[in-house]
Amino acid sequence: MNKKIKVFASATISNVGCGFDTIGFAIDKPGDIVSLSLRNDGIVKIKKITGDGGVLPYEIEKNTATVGILELLKNYPNKNIGVDVEIIKKMPIASGLGSSAASSVAAVFGMNKLLNNYFSETEVLNFAVKGESIASGDIHADNVAPCLFGGFALIRDYNPIDVIKLPVPQNLYCTVLYSQIVIETKQARKLIKKNLQLKKARKHFGNIGTLVSGLYESDLSKIGRSIEDEISEPARAALIPNFYDIKNAALSAGAYGCSISGSGPSIFAFSDSEITAKKIGSAMKKIVDKNGIKTTLYISKINPQGPKII
Repeated sequence: MNKKIKVFASATISNVGCGFDTIGFAIDKPGDIVSLSLRNDGIVKIKKITGDGGVLPYEIEKNTATVGILELLKNYPNKNIGVDVEIIKKMPIASGLGSSAASSVAAVFGMNKLLNNYFSETEVLNFAVKGESIASGDIHADNVAPCLFGGFALIRDYNPIDVIKLPVPQNLYCTVLYSQIVIETKQARKLIKKNLQLKKARKHFGNIGTLVSGLYESDLSKIGRSIEDEISEPARAALIPNFYDIKNAALSAGAYGCSISGSGPSIFAFSDSEITAKKIGSAMKKIVDKNGIKTTLYISKINPQGPKII
C-alpha cells in the first residue's frame, strides 16, 4: 500500500445551459491539488491549505475535501487508517467552476487509490458528493460526476445517483470568462423558481434531448441550439453585470452557445477551434473590462480523463 499521493482534479462546467443539476463537463484547467499522507492512528487532519486567501476551514467536518474522506473511512474496515491532508487551491472559490467539487473529488479519489481501489467508482462518487454538499448546501452531482469521470456526465436521478457518461466531440472547445465578483452557491440556488410553466418546461426538455443528440453526433450546431436555459439563467443573470451583453458578444464572435457556468459568475461559450475560442474570450472580456472588474480567461478542450495523479 502506497503511503502518499498527490492528485489534480479539474474545474467543471455545470448546468450547460439546459441541464440544471443534471449535466456537466470537465475542462483541462484550472483545478485543485490535494496531497495525502496515510497515518496509522485513525486521525484525519488538514495540515496546510494554500491559494484560498485564508477562507477555507481547517475543521475536518466543514471542509469539502475531508468530509468526503471521513465518509469513505466510515465505510472502510480498518479503523486505524487516518490521513494528513494538504489542499492547494489552483482555482477561484465561488467561481461557478466546481471548486468545492474539485477538492472533494481529488481527496476521495486519492484516498481510494491509497487504499488500493477498495471502493467502486459509484461509491467514490457518493463520498465525493457528500463532501461537495458542504459548500453547495444540497446534494447534486453535476460538478462532481464530470470531475471524477471526465468528459460530459448526465445525472438521471439522485435516489440513488445514476450517472450516464456522454461522448465528447473532438473539435469542441470551451471559453470560460471568470469575473472576480462573489456569488455564493447557496444564495444563488434560492433565486430559482420552484415552478416552471408548461410551455417553458416543454422547451427545456427539448433542449436537453437536443444537447445529448448533438454530443452523440458531434454536431456542434445542435449543441449550440440546445444551450438555452429556462430555469437558472433568467434568475441568476442579474447577479452578473452586463451578462446579456457578454453573451451576445460571445455569440457574435462565433460561439455556438453561451451561458452561465453553475451559479456563476463564470460564463462559458462553445466553439470549434482554439482560434475562435480565443476570439470569443477577447470579445467577452472587453465588455467586462468596461466595468473595471478583474477577469481571468480559460481556453480549454473538454477534459476526458478525470483526476490525475501527479
